[in-house]
Amino acid sequence: MSPKPHSIQSRLSFWFAAQTLFGLSIICLAIYFVTAWSFGAKQRDALDQKTVLVEHLLKEAEKGGDLVFLRHKLDDFFSMQDDVTLSIANAGKPLFQSSPPPKGHWLRRAIVVPWQNGDFHTDLSVQVGVNIAQDTRLLERLAWTLLGAVVLGTALVSLTGMWLVRRGLRPLKALAERTAAITPDHVHQSIDASAFAEELRPWITQFNALLARVQRAYVQLESFNADVAHELRTPLANLLGSTEVALTRPRSNEELQGVLASNLEEIGRLSGIVTDMLFLSKADRGTSARSKAPVNLGDQARDVIDFYDAMLDEAGLQAEVRGEAIAEADAGLIRRALFNLLGNAIRFADPASTVRIEIAAGDSSEHRTITVVNRGAPIAPEALPRLFERFYRAAQARDGSTRHHGLGLSIVEAIARMHGGEVFASSQGGETRIGFSVRSNG
Repeated sequence: MSPKPHSIQSRLSFWFAAQTLFGLSIICLAIYFVTAWSFGAKQRDALDQKTVLVEHLLKEAEKGGDLVFLRHKLDDFFSMQDDVTLSIANAGKPLFQSSPPPKGHWLRRAIVVPWQNGDFHTDLSVQVGVNIAQDTRLLERLAWTLLGAVVLGTALVSLTGMWLVRRGLRPLKALAERTAAITPDHVHQSIDASAFAEELRPWITQFNALLARVQRAYVQLESFNADVAHELRTPLANLLGSTEVALTRPRSNEELQGVLASNLEEIGRLSGIVTDMLFLSKADRGTSARSKAPVNLGDQARDVIDFYDAMLDEAGLQAEVRGEAIAEADAGLIRRALFNLLGNAIRFADPASTVRIEIAAGDSSEHRTITVVNRGAPIAPEALPRLFERFYRAAQARDGSTRHHGLGLSIVEAIARMHGGEVFASSQGGETRIGFSVRSNG
């Protein structure tokens, strides 16, 4: 079972609500505790004042008479005080108690006051209290008010946040609709990044670049399909034509053998095209060279020259190798690339000239380059970038040959790519240089 997809809108709304709840809770708690601290400070100040007042009354009563006089004086004073309670005891025996305090919240303080009247001396236990019920009720109301503010504020901000998130995500929906409108037949229609928010423009830029690559691949695929059809049509037409001609009347064994030999040649050509196409397909999938080992590139070049020795003599050409280098590579693939490059150079080299295979370190110690050089008719500058395209034959008009199907240099490019290198070509001053590079360490 696939996991439930996450909704950006839901997640943003949730975290927006959670942040709002947390922020409002911190603010309301701060308001409540600051208010409670202020009320507590006010209550302690009031208790201090009442305590000082009681001590003052006791001192005055001490000068005026005995404990009976003290009770009368305190009765006169506290009969008008309903927010203060006072109790006095002597050796555990109650001496004075103001009117019973109403039920509620009281803040009390106990003190000991010395009492002396003539030779009589004792310590009075005094307890003073102030009524804090009103402040307590105010704090309770404040707590409920702040709690309601947190709940209502969170709900209001959450709903507003959901609306804002939905509104903010509208460009994504519009972008999705715009991309959905792009069909394979209209991949050239890129998206205008200026019509969208700044945050979406990098994504749109990358998407447009992807569309451009898809369009190029689509065009190349169409061209490739057309080229394949063209290349296969000629040998198939030859097979069909020669077979039909052979069947028009009875043929001798010698004539039938000639037809079969011609058909075999065309079948070999078809097989070569298919084999090369399969190799290029593997390279396009990112396949790298597998059988890598230290390879002496000079030895590989000399082996290829030995293979072409008869063809070189027939063309009146010489071949030589310049330079030596070791690279981690697939020897079979390196030879295949050299076969294609040297065969191509032999076809277009001037008679009695020398074809060179130059081997050297590249621009850095990480690469080795193999270059095949021949003197001959120059290649037009506009044709150089297309030399490694599949089925492209820049010199078909010059040699009038259709025996080569135009995949040789494409295979060289694929082999270079499989070894972490690249291809290059130049043609000037009557000298053509075509080659490739490979990584020295594989």
